Amino acid sequence: MPYPGSPEGDYDAYLKTAPNGAYKGFADCFANGVPSAQAKLLAVGQRPFAVSAGSEPSGTPAWQTIPSWAVVGTADHVIPPAEQLAMATRAGAHITEVNAGHLSLITRPDAVTDVILDAARAAGRS
Repeated sequence: MPYPGSPEGDYDAYLKTAPNGAYKGFADCFANGVPSAQAKLLAVGQRPFAVSAGSEPSGTPAWQTIPSWAVVGTADHVIPPAEQLAMATRAGAHITEVNAGHLSLITRPDAVTDVILDAARAAGRS
C-alpha cells in the first residue's frame, strides 16, 4: 500500500491474511504453530513496514564485533532454516535449534528465554 508522503516507489508492506498462490497465508506461513485465535490477532494487529527500510544501509553489523546468539526454528516457513543456520554460522553465533515456526518467541518461550539467559550470563549481566 502506498502511504502519505512516501518517496516514489515506496510502500507499506503487510503480510496478507489469506492464502494466495504459493503463499500459505499468515497463519500457515508467518504464524505456523501459533494457536489459531492468537494467529488471527497477530494478523490484524500488524504494523506497517516501509519496503525501503529493508534496503537502507545499516553500517557495520554488530555480530562482527560482539558475541551473537541465534534461535533457529526448524519449521520456519518465512526464512528457510538452512538460511538461518548459514547466517548464524557466518556470525559465529551460539546456535539453538528448536522445533518451531517463525514465531518461536511465542510458541517456544521457554527455549527463547534460555538462550537470552545464556547470553546474559556470558556477558556477565545476570
